[in-house]
Amino acid sequence: MAFIEINNINVHYECWNERGHETIVLLHGFTGSTKTWHEVAALLPTTYRIIAVDLIGHGRTDSPEDLTYYTMEYQVKLLHELFEVLQLTQFHLIGYSMGGRVALSYAVCYPEELVSLILESATPGIKDEQLRVERQQSDYTLARKIVQEGVKAFISFWENIPLFATQKQLPAEKQAKLRNERQNQQAIGLANSLRMMGTGKMPEVWDHVATLPMQTTVITGELDTKFINIANAMQRENKRIHHIIVPSVGHAIHVENSQKFATIVKEAISN
Repeated sequence: MAFIEINNINVHYECWNERGHETIVLLHGFTGSTKTWHEVAALLPTTYRIIAVDLIGHGRTDSPEDLTYYTMEYQVKLLHELFEVLQLTQFHLIGYSMGGRVALSYAVCYPEELVSLILESATPGIKDEQLRVERQQSDYTLARKIVQEGVKAFISFWENIPLFATQKQLPAEKQAKLRNERQNQQAIGLANSLRMMGTGKMPEVWDHVATLPMQTTVITGELDTKFINIANAMQRENKRIHHIIVPSVGHAIHVENSQKFATIVKEAISN
């Protein structure tokens, strides 16, 4: 693990196989951290240099109180500067859920840097203005809940929402590790991420989906109907997008079936 200071923000990342010939960058989801990728990293060939980053407000990266640090624009800018310091020029970018939204936004801003883009259970945002406002209000309510009740109480609620129902089938040990990762977050970091980087707040990028120049793969779980529909809509915008539906899993494919997820990544990158 390592830290790099970018614009007064200490950014935490982990790196595996530093001498790998190709580079994969991994971005976690809301309430996640670099830890979410440990199993996948262990399953990928050592020929890949793998870099997992803690996004602002998550893991061991700073959680500032200033909301301006949490906008999608700032998060993308911060990652770009981090990648410059790490001397990444051509790499594969993978993002899960919130991290997938960040990855897609990054691909829109810096398409020339990416060899390929892999999105797991991600969305380009919300087009409808009324739905955007409703989602923002919902996220602000959740943010207040985190600040008022604390992280542990919020995670007890969060892990029981329908989106994560399939994770109840995971072995008890794996569920405990996942809960521990979520509970080790900072309240202000989670709250501010919801306020400024939530699906309703982020600039939607649907108009850019059709023109993504890099090889793009979207992965969804068979039991996650909402994100299957979103992926299908993305594929209608861009016929070059490859959509893979993984059987018998929900939203977090890389957690629920790490082996299958790693296999998909290897195949997508080698094509």
